[in-house]
Amino acid sequence: MKCEELLAMLNDYVDGDIAPGICEEFEKHLAGCNPCQVVVDNIRKTITLYKEGQPYELPAPFRERLHDALRKKWKAKHGSQDEC
Repeated sequence: MKCEELLAMLNDYVDGDIAPGICEEFEKHLAGCNPCQVVVDNIRKTITLYKEGQPYELPAPFRERLHDALRKKWKAKHGSQDEC
């Protein structure tokens, strides 16, 4: 299995919707491919964090920059009369 094939089937693999024979090939590829291991591990961690639903407090400076950027985008798209 090549990395491209693995990435094409990644959602099905993570969801457990992959045929057992293909799953074995998938696992074999992961055992020898660190970049694919990193991708799969990151996806699993992201899913776990999402399912746990734990809020994460953004650092104040980052939150302010994010809000400023979103306001600018909103104004550019909707004009200042629709500002939130």
